Amino acid sequence: MRRRTGVNSDETNTSDLPVTAILDELKSVLTSHHQAVLQAPPGAGKTTLVPLALAEAPWLGHRRILMLEPRRIATRAAAQRMSDLLHESPGQTVGYRMRLETRVSAGTKIEVITEGILTRMLQADPSLEDVGLLIFDEFHERSLDADLALALALKGRELFRSDDPLKLLIMSATLDVERIATLIDAPLICSEGRQYPVEIHYGRASQPRDRIDDRVINAVRDALKAHPASSLLVFLPGEAEIRRIEQAIVDQLVGPLLQDVKVFPLFGSLSLEDQRAALAPLEDGRRKVVLSTNVAETSLTIEGVDVVIDSGLVREPSFDPNTGMTRLQTRRISAASADQRAGRAGRLGPGHCYRLWSRDQQHQLASHATPEILEADLAPLALTLFAWGVNDPAELAWLDAPPAGAWQQALALLDLLGAVTCQVDRGKPQWRLTPHGQQMASLPTHPRLAHMLIRGGESGLTRPASLLAAVFSDRDPFSRETADMADRLDVLEGRASCPDRYRGWRHRTLELASRFESMLNVKPASDQPPVAAGAELGFLLATAYPERIARRRHSGGFQLANGRGAEIDRHCPLGGSAWLAVAEVSGMAGRRSDIIRSAAALQPHQFEQELAGVVREETVVDWDTRTGRFIAEQRRQIGSLVLERSRLEQVPAEAKRNRLLAFFREKGMALLNWTPELRQWQARVELVRQQRPDEDWPTISDDALLGTAENWLAPYLDPIRNQQDFKKLDLKAILQSTLSWKQQQRLGELAPERLQVPSGSSHRIDYLATPPVLAVKLQEMFGCTATPRILEGKVPLMIHLLSPAGRPLQITQDLASFWNNSYDEVKKEMKGRYPKHPWPDDPLVAVPTARTRHKT
Repeated sequence: MRRRTGVNSDETNTSDLPVTAILDELKSVLTSHHQAVLQAPPGAGKTTLVPLALAEAPWLGHRRILMLEPRRIATRAAAQRMSDLLHESPGQTVGYRMRLETRVSAGTKIEVITEGILTRMLQADPSLEDVGLLIFDEFHERSLDADLALALALKGRELFRSDDPLKLLIMSATLDVERIATLIDAPLICSEGRQYPVEIHYGRASQPRDRIDDRVINAVRDALKAHPASSLLVFLPGEAEIRRIEQAIVDQLVGPLLQDVKVFPLFGSLSLEDQRAALAPLEDGRRKVVLSTNVAETSLTIEGVDVVIDSGLVREPSFDPNTGMTRLQTRRISAASADQRAGRAGRLGPGHCYRLWSRDQQHQLASHATPEILEADLAPLALTLFAWGVNDPAELAWLDAPPAGAWQQALALLDLLGAVTCQVDRGKPQWRLTPHGQQMASLPTHPRLAHMLIRGGESGLTRPASLLAAVFSDRDPFSRETADMADRLDVLEGRASCPDRYRGWRHRTLELASRFESMLNVKPASDQPPVAAGAELGFLLATAYPERIARRRHSGGFQLANGRGAEIDRHCPLGGSAWLAVAEVSGMAGRRSDIIRSAAALQPHQFEQELAGVVREETVVDWDTRTGRFIAEQRRQIGSLVLERSRLEQVPAEAKRNRLLAFFREKGMALLNWTPELRQWQARVELVRQQRPDEDWPTISDDALLGTAENWLAPYLDPIRNQQDFKKLDLKAILQSTLSWKQQQRLGELAPERLQVPSGSSHRIDYLATPPVLAVKLQEMFGCTATPRILEGKVPLMIHLLSPAGRPLQITQDLASFWNNSYDEVKKEMKGRYPKHPWPDDPLVAVPTARTRHKT
């Protein structure tokens, strides 16, 4: 391959790009090693020049180079730039592949692909047999697909490419590269950047309730005036803000004062034509303002931009394993992202960056963004791993392992969808895909949508299922306008006119729906109940999101099957429905309930027919928290939504005991009638057990009793009807039954409740203290020099010698030392205070007594 180093471009000649200085070193490393890590800052030229340079390597032979890009915009731009350098069109030596768009040919040597495409490739061919080098570009963004693809590539190489290993190159700008280099045992190569100086301007401290629109518009106005020859790149959290601010700039700023300015949006779902317009230079010396999401942080060079305005915000998905919902959250960017954004102003020359936050707030930013794998819905990852034959994520090497909570939620969802089955082998769960799960794994979409597509096909609803899957596979532009999914399908099917701003979305969605239809090789099932006319959308959504089936509350709003509350716009006709199948909900500041963004109506009769599979029947043995009474019912329910209930006159004994035991563990020992005497008995048994480990004494600490309640408490629970009945249990008899008759006798010998002292009186021993305490009046111990002991002399008691008023005068475990050393001082102090009590000069020969000296 011939690599040009000088072509017509507004960029500097490629031979001047910093990465050229390390290309020979990189070639040498990959000749002697099978993996490498390249750290190069933005603008170094790594995305363009590294693949072209390595395509000439002898070790590559006839195999291809795959380069993974985190975004579609960057994928297309990288392939276009490399093709320009070769004076070719994409699809020749350099091609690209992404969803709905492919430009490759038999002669393609370098293929730039999006992350989802690589995952599908690894599923189809785990060895990547015809690939010689796999490049992960911009790996610092740490997307879930990139982490998964790296883990699978490493495992596939280990299993299938031991003789001719697949070479791996990780390229990053801001990642903690030493960590990844350690993970894959790779040499680290660093390239200097070609970053022009960027002057940073900080604003006032931003507040959570600030109107971002106003601050951005003011900053754009000031920057356009301060830099009359510059174009601006403005970073915003999402499309909604971009559209609002675009309109405001056009209305307020672009006019007689700023006739040379043109405004361009830039975000992932924008049409190819509009994306190219945002990236390309303007003619006739005109300036532009590009309003972008974080798609412009890396890989892209926007011609003419040397001023950046950064809102400091990003909108990212965050998954909650407790609800099974992914929500878009607007949050502050990391310090690494702030550096990346500022660097966009210095790609082509000296620049300026206006940060809409204070210098102090800059120091408070997290160093790096949280890797997506730690916050994402892991159901797609789990389905991919099972299809690959990986039963446990621990079998793979991860930079950050999938969190246990999200993994368990993923397993629960796949089980709910009928995708997996589990068997326990040697105490470990072994998950396997069902035939239905294998079908789901073959479809390039989320498991929920794959399940819906298959069930839709079996019900003769391939077309609407494909349309819905296409809508939910991308950003839904109607989610803020109408919750009724029928409105989307009316636009897609031509029954309603499509707003001009959504024509690109409609074209992409229809194309993707056609792809799904062509992939879905499912025939209508003869045993599948027919779906009533008009109920198709509700059926399909309920199939994909069974835990979001919703019932209208009497008090207003809806309750979802997962237990959460939600509301719908009061103008939406779906608000009058008794039941809804909900696909998307979102939160809103200041509101207690979620907002339903997309849904379709359901009819109750569907739960008896085509949706019977989402209804479960179960015996519920529980406590009514309102009345504090035990209840037993037979229920038909969807999640937490009860369709029908009937009282059980005969409760299965085992079910009742299990629920009562669970209730006991929830409430703890306070539920039972613990007397001070029983607590002393418990402490006596525990002391004997600790001192006699070779004897078979039971463990009866509170924690142990809670953990073994099914053994000692369960047989006595049959009479329980309400919470107060627990207090009526004969707890003393129940606990004593945990000891054998012989142990009960031995307990009195080894750890007696009371101990007789020299005065002849008997006093209780306090076993709740450590060591146990014998509290006795000093006069009752006259003549006693040996400290009393229990457990056949093994454990000395702590003696509390009391005054006649019952207050401790001395605490000791050495009575002889007390009489010899401390008694005289005590006598001097107490004799005048308590003259009626004996205070002999020689207590060792005095008669012990519990009386005063005037009594006989």
